[in-house]
Amino acid sequence: MEGLSSWRKVLSSSQAKQAYAGYVREWESRIGAFLEFDPDRSPIGAKPLGDDRGTASHPLAGIPFAAKDNIAVEGFSLTCASRMLEGLASPYTATAVSRLQAAGAVVVGKTNLDEFGMGSSTDTSALGRTSNPWDRARVPGGSSGGSAAAVAAGLVPFALGSDTGGSIRQPAAFCGVYGLKPTYGVVSRYGLVAYASSLEGIGVVAESTAVARLVFETMRGLDPLDHSSVDHQPSGEAHSPLRVGVLGGLSELSVEVEGVYRQAIKLIRELGMTVTEITLSTLEYVVPAYYTIATAEASANLARFNGIRYGHRPAYAENPEQLVRTSRDEGFGEEVKLRILLGTYVLRSGFQDQYYVRAQRVRTAIRNELASAFTGVDVLLLPVFPTPAFKRGDEGLSPFQQKLADRFTATANLAGVPGLAFPAGVIDGLPVGLQFLAPAFEEERLFRAAERYAEAVPAEHPAGYSAEWRR
Repeated sequence: MEGLSSWRKVLSSSQAKQAYAGYVREWESRIGAFLEFDPDRSPIGAKPLGDDRGTASHPLAGIPFAAKDNIAVEGFSLTCASRMLEGLASPYTATAVSRLQAAGAVVVGKTNLDEFGMGSSTDTSALGRTSNPWDRARVPGGSSGGSAAAVAAGLVPFALGSDTGGSIRQPAAFCGVYGLKPTYGVVSRYGLVAYASSLEGIGVVAESTAVARLVFETMRGLDPLDHSSVDHQPSGEAHSPLRVGVLGGLSELSVEVEGVYRQAIKLIRELGMTVTEITLSTLEYVVPAYYTIATAEASANLARFNGIRYGHRPAYAENPEQLVRTSRDEGFGEEVKLRILLGTYVLRSGFQDQYYVRAQRVRTAIRNELASAFTGVDVLLLPVFPTPAFKRGDEGLSPFQQKLADRFTATANLAGVPGLAFPAGVIDGLPVGLQFLAPAFEEERLFRAAERYAEAVPAEHPAGYSAEWRR
């Protein structure tokens, strides 16, 4: 693949690796995308491809990539950006990673994230601070902010992330790159540290749709190690030109995002695609349903981190109960504690019907409404986030405002459908991303739509980005 040819050179010799490491160090001093970076570490546990092509001939052979630090890679850390797991080295490799390694791709580091994937800014990380390559005073988005920042700065051509409620697509939109959340179950979740098991999955942040497609096709497929793994069975049905559904009356968007959204609709028409305005009445229920389900599952999944078998262990405890209490109090950050407490509350006896069961019914309504919408269109065009990348602290968005803004992304997670964030424009020096959603297993429709858009609006790069050193 032409776009990857220069990347294959960066690990080809010690001199090339030194130039690569120097470029990364220069950017890392400003953005802090990685929690761990080591281009000299050889891949562990990689197996050869099971066909006659051979690893060397695969388009990903020799290509460096990074993985979010809640995805297991043997020999690298697996901290989830939490003090609870600080210093933990992964004893095994996630299936998605091992399939990329089998194709010859090389893991060069682990990227920063919001602690256990809980956040929209990467600011809840206990182990590092990541800044947006376009403006270091702004967040890169979250929770896969390190992965998006690394790709945007040109540190890797792609990086793996996880998407529970928009955690790949939102940082991709903030950093001006492409972010794919696949259909639930199409990419194995084995090796992904569980947060909300029925919502999350491994996806990819990439410099182009071509790279995103290649990585997705390499990772996807049934996995006997993951009970939620499913066959990828696209229908192959899509109109030509594509029929695009758009939303009207989006008054809650910022001026910048609304302007880009309206301009994108106009451009899509000019590109020959048909546009149909639709209404999603369930959008207003997405956030409460999502956070009820996600926190309930987080409460159950994170119960295993108690300082007994593994995880942070306090220096002293008088008894097992105090050990667990102190371990969790010292090991977890405030946002993680908040979500565990909320999830425990909605699962209490007498409250499940009132909150959790009701949220699952809303989830079904959301899934049904999306399925109905897709009978008349091939893809949906939605905003990713109501604003461009926001500033940190008092000048930015409060944690509550960030949660309310998840309505456009969490819709896809509740319904299990694929979504692709793409760079739609640059306003006042900041990228603005939009997203296409498609029915389950129809990722190819997303790639087709985004590629058509990119012909008219190619992705731009932040100041300081350079590809010359790879040539």
